[in-house]
Amino acid sequence: MIILICLGIEGTAEKTGVGIVDGDGNILAMTGNQLFPEEGGIHPRMAAEHHAEWIPKLIPQAIEESGLSYEDIDMISFSQGPGLGPGLRIVATSARSLALSLKKPIIGVNHCIAHVEVGKLDTGAVNPVSLYVSGGNSQVIAHESGRYRIFGETLDIAIGNCLDHFGRETGLGHPGGPVIEKLSKQGSYIDLPYVVKGMDFSFSGLLSAALREAKKGTPIEDICFSLQETAFSMLVEVTERALSHTQKDEVMLCGGVAANSRLREMLNTMSEEHGAKFYMPEMKLCGDNGVMIAWLGLLMFREFGSMDLSQTGIIQKFRTDEVDIPWIDNVKTYLKLSDDLIAKGAESNIVKSNYLGEKAVLKDRIPKGYRIAEIDDKIRRARTKEEAKLLSDAKRAGVKTPILYDINLEEKSILMEEIKGKMVKDVMDEDLAFKIGVEIAKLHAADIIHGDITSSNMMLQDGKLVFIDFGLGKYSNLDEDKAVDLLVLKKSLQSIDYNLASKYFDCVLVGYGDENMVNKISDIESRGRYTH
Repeated sequence: MIILICLGIEGTAEKTGVGIVDGDGNILAMTGNQLFPEEGGIHPRMAAEHHAEWIPKLIPQAIEESGLSYEDIDMISFSQGPGLGPGLRIVATSARSLALSLKKPIIGVNHCIAHVEVGKLDTGAVNPVSLYVSGGNSQVIAHESGRYRIFGETLDIAIGNCLDHFGRETGLGHPGGPVIEKLSKQGSYIDLPYVVKGMDFSFSGLLSAALREAKKGTPIEDICFSLQETAFSMLVEVTERALSHTQKDEVMLCGGVAANSRLREMLNTMSEEHGAKFYMPEMKLCGDNGVMIAWLGLLMFREFGSMDLSQTGIIQKFRTDEVDIPWIDNVKTYLKLSDDLIAKGAESNIVKSNYLGEKAVLKDRIPKGYRIAEIDDKIRRARTKEEAKLLSDAKRAGVKTPILYDINLEEKSILMEEIKGKMVKDVMDEDLAFKIGVEIAKLHAADIIHGDITSSNMMLQDGKLVFIDFGLGKYSNLDEDKAVDLLVLKKSLQSIDYNLASKYFDCVLVGYGDENMVNKISDIESRGRYTH
């Protein structure tokens, strides 16, 4: 068997990297250089100039380090996107020039997927839920139905951007993450906004609140501690939600922000609480590098062969879920529950119980070991209280929900009717999708946002649709919040059957019956949050 050797070129942001990898996953060379601006953030033109200066230097360095000749290289791969446009163009042009001069095949790859695949290569993870966090990206990624799906992502800025922006505005310097991590070790908690919307998170409001505290003169150590704890809790919660929904038994952390020891600790704790294995590649492979581009290039080349030069244009907004990934066996390992548990969700344990002789379930919002007590207690109490009210108000809106028997705010638990029936995810069809749209419209007309409308949180009982688990619910009359509510369902449908998901969601929207909401959803999906 011939073992191919690939040279990969990376340059989506401020780091320039060249790596050489063989088909067995052996790293033969890894060279790189990072741009450190004297002030402010990374300007796209500066990044491009940095790549133009360093790529011609790094390629021969990598060849020398590998002990190979240029003739030994079998193919060239490069980061096609997402990223900063000027930098991507320099990388693509360099890769084309090298491929043409060596008369070698060329292939462009998705930068985000490269992080995941090199992480799997290094750790031995097989099919994990991945939290990918960097200066330009914050995504929760898992493989379903032949592609990597984005189960959660930022609705505005990435976590790395958030930390860097705070560092620049407060004079802590760039990058901000390492300084914030250091200062946080001497800090105490102050209340900052915690924003999880369904399976997505938002950092702009958190950043603004942290900057206001700085202007007020709040000790910088306290702000750093609270900013870090709040942001990371949001990230880990959404990862936990994806883990619970996909039923996988592996969690992986990748991307430059993986350097933060507190984030690693929190994600590891969450994984242990669910009986899942936690992985993180060695740090040199977490940041942007040429090795990950070379490795994904090899994987893509095996499946699809070389690209024509006409296909090597940059894709600045290159979505993770736009690439076919046929080489993964999407085997799910279901964790065994103890006999007293009906379900173990991301937020709660569902325990068998009874109420006045009737079968019931106790939804127990258990403490989360990865969150500090101040944040954990606040969230669990507020969500328990809100969920009890939402269950009642949803009934008044004409939507079937479990009957509420009792609420215990001290224990953060709710006792309610046991719903016996079939999960929507097991019986989905177009007619049912239409009915779901009709019922969601009733909720939204009453300004009720479910917050977690997934195919696991709806059941069919005696032919009637029942909405369960309003744990992330709230009240809002904003079209933005209603559209995000529907987008959670869209992502969930993709994990049932990606090929039919669009048809199902179209039926949901027909049942929902509001053309303005269709436009709002399109607006949210097209925003700049999909860029590097």
